[in-house]
Amino acid sequence: MEESCYQEEELREGKNYQHKMTRLVSLKRSEEFSKAFKDRKLNTNYFTIYFSKQIESNKKDFLNVSFVIKKKIGNAVKRNKIKRKLKAAVTKCQKNINLDYTYIILGKTNAYKEKFTSIFEEMSNSFKKINKK
Repeated sequence: MEESCYQEEELREGKNYQHKMTRLVSLKRSEEFSKAFKDRKLNTNYFTIYFSKQIESNKKDFLNVSFVIKKKIGNAVKRNKIKRKLKAAVTKCQKNINLDYTYIILGKTNAYKEKFTSIFEEMSNSFKKINKK
């Protein structure tokens, strides 16, 4: 197991490592949430994305995104599973995401039973639409 970790580090430090992950940073202050909720939104069957331009310039390796699930949806296990699916979809389609925006992703009940591939396709299409706006 240690050997594989060393190999991964060598790949990252070497010239062959091209994929750079952007770090997901959650919103902290109430003002950030209220600004994003008041601005624009995009609805789908599995989630709603609220987004707004960032006020302060951010480093290019950070993505301001928060995942929100209402308590009405179900117990904590169900809400956490929806959050994990949405977070994995965002991480997988990072190349389509504009880092100049702040995002709030509101999960819906349909995302719980749906397969990850359809959620990922919907997420990817949504971020492509946001980039066109």
